[in-house]
Amino acid sequence: MLEQFVAVMPGTLAPALLVMCLSVMLTVGEGRDKPMSTHWRLGGLIIGTVAAIIFAALRASAVINQRTFINYPVLCVAVVVDLLAIVIVICARKITTNWQQHAIWMHVANAIAALDIALTLFYALPDVILQLTIWVEPGDPIFTSAMLLRALGFALGLAMSIIVAAIFRTMRSTAVRFAFTVAVVLTMAILFVQHLTGLAQILQARGFPMNHTEFVLLAWSINNNRGMIMAQAFTFLIPAIASIVAGLRMPMTGPNEATVRKHKAFRRRAIAAAAWSVVAAIGVTATLTFGVAATQQEVTLSPPEAYSLKDGVATIPFSQVEDGHLHRFEYKAKDGTVMRFIIIKKNGGAYGIGLDACENCGDAGYYEKDGKIICKKCEVAINLATIGFRGGCNPVPFPYKTGNGKITIQTADLDALSAHFQ
Repeated sequence: MLEQFVAVMPGTLAPALLVMCLSVMLTVGEGRDKPMSTHWRLGGLIIGTVAAIIFAALRASAVINQRTFINYPVLCVAVVVDLLAIVIVICARKITTNWQQHAIWMHVANAIAALDIALTLFYALPDVILQLTIWVEPGDPIFTSAMLLRALGFALGLAMSIIVAAIFRTMRSTAVRFAFTVAVVLTMAILFVQHLTGLAQILQARGFPMNHTEFVLLAWSINNNRGMIMAQAFTFLIPAIASIVAGLRMPMTGPNEATVRKHKAFRRRAIAAAAWSVVAAIGVTATLTFGVAATQQEVTLSPPEAYSLKDGVATIPFSQVEDGHLHRFEYKAKDGTVMRFIIIKKNGGAYGIGLDACENCGDAGYYEKDGKIICKKCEVAINLATIGFRGGCNPVPFPYKTGNGKITIQTADLDALSAHFQ
C-alpha cells in the first residue's frame, strides 16, 4: 500500500496544484456573468485525463513501447505554454477586473490555461495510471488482500493530492492576493523547470550538444525532482503567513455586532486556513521523505542458526523450530558453495522445509513480516501450506525425515541442489 501511495501522490500533486492555481487566478463572476470560456479549463482537464488514460493503455498493451516520440512534441509545446501561463497569472488581476471590457484577453487566458492543464495531465498521468497494472500479481486471484491494499494506496495517494490542493485553495480569500500570486507563480515556475528537464533529457539522449555547466544543471534537476515537488508545497507557506498576519490584524471591533462577528469569523478562517496549509505541506514532505525511505529500506535476512552436523547428516531438534517463526540455517556444500535452508512449523504440526531460494527468484531469500513469509525479491507472501512443493515462488524442496523429536537432513541431498546458490 505504501509503495502505491508514494508513487501516486508525487505524480498527481503538480497537476492538482496547477488546476487549483489557474482556477483561483482566473475565476470571475457568477452564473451568467461568467465568460463563455470559463468551461475551457474543465475541458482541458477532461481531455488531458482521457488522453493520458488512452496513452497508458497503449503502453500497457505494448502497442507503444517507447514514450519518447510522444513526449518530445508534448514537452516542446508544454515549456512554451508554461511560460505563457505564468504571464497570464502575473497579469490575472488586470485580465479579470472588468473583463467584459476586454473579453478577448479573458478568452485567451482561459485557452492558455486549458492547454497547459491538458499538456501537464497528459505528461504526468500515464506513469501514475500504469501503477494500476501491478495491483494483481501474475497468476494470483483478482480479489486478494494484497490487491485491496494496493488499490487503497493508489486511492489515498490521489486523494491526498486533491486534498492538499483544496486546502491551499482555502487561502484565496484570507491571504493578500499578492502573496497568493507569488506562491502560484513559484509553483508554476517549478513545473516549467520539471517540463524543461524532461525535454532536456530527451534532447541529451538524442545527442544534442551540452556543455559541462548545462549537463551539471540537468543532472541536478533530475536528482532533485522530489525536492522540487516539496518546494511546490512549501511555496504556499507564503500565503499561509500572509493569511495569519491578515487574521491577526483584523480588528475585533466595528460599528455594529454584525461587523464584529464578521471580523471574528475572518480571523478564525484565516488562522485555520493557514494552519491546515502548514499541515498539508508537512504531510507532503513526510510522504516524500519518510514514506519513500520506508519503501526503499533494504531487507536484511536474519542470521543463520546453529545446528548439529555429523556424518553427513544435519540434525535440528523440534524444540528449536516449534515456535511457528521462520528459522534459517546455513550449509557449505562439497563444492564450496554456501547454501541456506529454512524451516517453519506449519499449522497441524507439519513442517515447511526448503532451500532459502526458489526457481523464480533465485537465492534472494525469504523473511518474516507481520506473520507472513515473504520473498525478498518479488515481495510475494508465501502460502505456508505450499512450502515443500515445487512451483511459483516457493522454497525449493528437498528430502528430510522427522522423528524422535528432531528433523534430519542428508547433506548429500543439499549438495545436489548447490546450483541454486551459484
